[in-house]
Amino acid sequence: MTKIVMHGCNGHMGRVITDLCEKDNNIEIVAGVDKFQGIDNKYPVFDSIEKVDVDFDVIIDFSNAAAVDGLLSYAENNNKPVVLCTTGLTDEMINHVDSASKKTAILRSANMSLGINTLFDLCKKATQVFADAGFDIEIVEKHHNQKLDAPSGTALALADACNEALDEDYEYCYNRADRREKRPKNEIGISAVRGGNIVGEHEVIFAGMDEVITIKHTAYSKGVFAQGAIQAAKFLAGKPAGLYDMKNVIAEK
Repeated sequence: MTKIVMHGCNGHMGRVITDLCEKDNNIEIVAGVDKFQGIDNKYPVFDSIEKVDVDFDVIIDFSNAAAVDGLLSYAENNNKPVVLCTTGLTDEMINHVDSASKKTAILRSANMSLGINTLFDLCKKATQVFADAGFDIEIVEKHHNQKLDAPSGTALALADACNEALDEDYEYCYNRADRREKRPKNEIGISAVRGGNIVGEHEVIFAGMDEVITIKHTAYSKGVFAQGAIQAAKFLAGKPAGLYDMKNVIAEK
């Protein structure tokens, strides 16, 4: 049984993870951390991680960037593993992630979905086949109209996966409106769509002469990210200090 502290337990993702854990006999949330205390949880909730007074194996974090530095300091000082799901981290915060991982196990990924993380490897393999054959690579991502950043971190991670197979030789293009020229070969186009309540859709297009191959992932609910975080927590419990990602989780399956 993996014992969890849910950091950001009363946010939307915290509630989704709480519901999923209640149906999983191999994991238990023993405490939560959240500034907002207005929800009746089945576990004790503290307003800061330092006040948690129960034994646990790993922290799942779905809070906000402002809380990350304090969480990392607690984790490295107390040797507690963290599944870090919060996005929008600054370069300084990412450096803190790296330094904390030298003292405890930290798992951080651009996207917690098992499906998306499998796509990274598929895109590398597809790029190795299609790029030399003259195929163009385009990435289109779609999200709800409340998402602040564009393109998504996952779209950039998919582009990075393709570019890794190309020896980092390709450049990213986010907008062609300000130029009038043919598409250069060594380019990966990345487009963002924002509308309605689209949870998340990522499409990698390999366009060649007379044929098009598409690799696509669609998230129909945030449950896919929550389930990935739970699998990551089970994986991370008991692991030695180091920086991990979802590829490590998938490799163990």
